[in-house]
Amino acid sequence: RTSCSSLTDTHQGIMASITRASFFGLNAVRAPAAKMKARKHQGFVVRAGTHWLPGTQPPPYLDGTMAGDYGFDPLRLGANHETLPYLQEAELMNGRWAMHATAGILFTDAVGLPKWWEAGEAALGDWNLQTLVACQVVIMAFLEAARIRGFMTTGQSGVIGNFPFDPTGQDSPEMRVKEVKNGRLAMMSFLGMVSQYAVTGTSPLEGLKAHMANPSGVNIFTSSVGNEMVAAIIFASIAPCYFVLKEQIEEGDDEFRPIPW
Repeated sequence: RTSCSSLTDTHQGIMASITRASFFGLNAVRAPAAKMKARKHQGFVVRAGTHWLPGTQPPPYLDGTMAGDYGFDPLRLGANHETLPYLQEAELMNGRWAMHATAGILFTDAVGLPKWWEAGEAALGDWNLQTLVACQVVIMAFLEAARIRGFMTTGQSGVIGNFPFDPTGQDSPEMRVKEVKNGRLAMMSFLGMVSQYAVTGTSPLEGLKAHMANPSGVNIFTSSVGNEMVAAIIFASIAPCYFVLKEQIEEGDDEFRPIPW
């Protein structure tokens, strides 16, 4: 059975490598992973030191060496060590966009500029949408192509020849952890702002003012999705207890596996 398993794993690895090579080239895909490993041996290692769910073990590939690594990967998206650096870079980029978005939304809301869902139309001016989209596609394609090439070469995140991009010289293990944490918080904040508008039709500050004026009458539980929110909170509260209890009762692997695969 061990031989069959090894053959199966080898076959799957070969097929995955062939697929990736057809798009990026085998060496280009492996380069960032090698760069990331090299960085770990250069003393620039960030260790979170805390598992997100006490009492369980994180997946073996999340060993605390990445900035903001707390062992959270219920879908096992990072199990492939060759694509893990790309996922980390994707998280950073989405977090950075979210930080800019949340800051912009709150700023325009505070100073009385058009709301974030109206700002795009207001900013068009004499430009039509087709022209704006065409310009954005060309500019973003150039910037993203340069970023991906630099990332494949250096394993670092940057922009147009600057990898890593650190004009103020603040790059450090602590700052990388802070960036990841703030990026994750911003992504959740942006999701909340979009959800709030979809449910109530108000901006973040408008919703805050309404809630402060009547806390018990204006909140997420009294909104149109109040029942769904209650159900989600109950599930989120019970699920970790269930998984921890299940692992304490069962023998074998202590690794936290909320999803079988």
